[in-house]
Amino acid sequence: MKFAIDREALLRPLQLIAGVVERRQTMPILSNACVRVSEEGSLTIAGTDLSMELVARVDSVDVAVGGEITTSAHKLADIWRSLPEGAKISFETDGEQAVMRSGRSRFTLATLPVDDYPSGDQAAGTVEFTLTAEDACELIDRVSFAMAQQDVRYFLNGMLLEVTSEHVRSVSTDGHRLAQCTLDKGVEGTQRHQAIVPRKTVVELRRLLDGEAGEAQFSLSENQIRVARGAFSLTGKLIDGRFPDYERVIPRDPPLSLSGDKNTLNQALQRARILTNEKFPGVKLMIEGEQMTIVANNPEQEEAREEVPVAYEGDNMQLGFNVGYLQDVLRAVGSETIRISMAEPGSSALMEGEGDESAVYVVMPMKI
Repeated sequence: MKFAIDREALLRPLQLIAGVVERRQTMPILSNACVRVSEEGSLTIAGTDLSMELVARVDSVDVAVGGEITTSAHKLADIWRSLPEGAKISFETDGEQAVMRSGRSRFTLATLPVDDYPSGDQAAGTVEFTLTAEDACELIDRVSFAMAQQDVRYFLNGMLLEVTSEHVRSVSTDGHRLAQCTLDKGVEGTQRHQAIVPRKTVVELRRLLDGEAGEAQFSLSENQIRVARGAFSLTGKLIDGRFPDYERVIPRDPPLSLSGDKNTLNQALQRARILTNEKFPGVKLMIEGEQMTIVANNPEQEEAREEVPVAYEGDNMQLGFNVGYLQDVLRAVGSETIRISMAEPGSSALMEGEGDESAVYVVMPMKI
């Protein structure tokens, strides 16, 4: 194998593949990226952790001799990142080593046989649809913060992707809060298809969608998701489980409702958070007329108190919430005004942006 390539042509593919490949593996081959070069001038590079695989194709390659090898994905990415912009890199194999040269720099890496590299199985998609990169990013950005992390309820450690003839929807919950985003762009003829995408796959998919505008083709099968975007293709296993009935958690037309400026509330919560209990970062919200008082304290008997104007008509009430959960929602809401609704004081809060019906959030209360 011998070829030459511009640094920028392979930099992003290597960075994305390094995100898929784990640095520490019980199987050395899984720390490697698989590089294949054809005599026609195209390069394909792949990385996998057995649950997810990313494949990238690069056409701007000056190929002298075709071939295939596997070598360390992270070392390749680090080398490419460290070289100056505009660098031209030559790559060739020398026995069981890969040699890279650029200017006065020379790197020699160990390789492993391609025959030992696992090849991903491509399952036929039962539901296929196309979204703009912007819409796909919105589905992730609006809900990903509410995914559970290492929960024993493994089906919560990811994002639900639901497709019907009327909508494409994303939902995530960790049992304490729930986030839902809906796009009115259904797939004709689809009754209701649900897929739970693991957290790591969601993170890498979001990185793949970043950058220039364009479209992403989604393909869902019974146990696999595949997303193609330009020269990249990401395939991942789905979580085998049943996602909770999220619709039962969302309050319907709760009678108590208040609204206020999102940024003003977020800044007040940020200041109050400084004096919360680090283990249990809760704040008390006291609503009296058109004023919300935010109170935070800690075991050292320190206290923060903030006053925020709100629009509210009803009896005075006190609420307690995890301040981080509230701030996560405020960052995800797109509109400038936030509306918080409840069935009664002490019940779960429904949070929405005024005039924004695409996303809803539910936050459970906590005792302060």
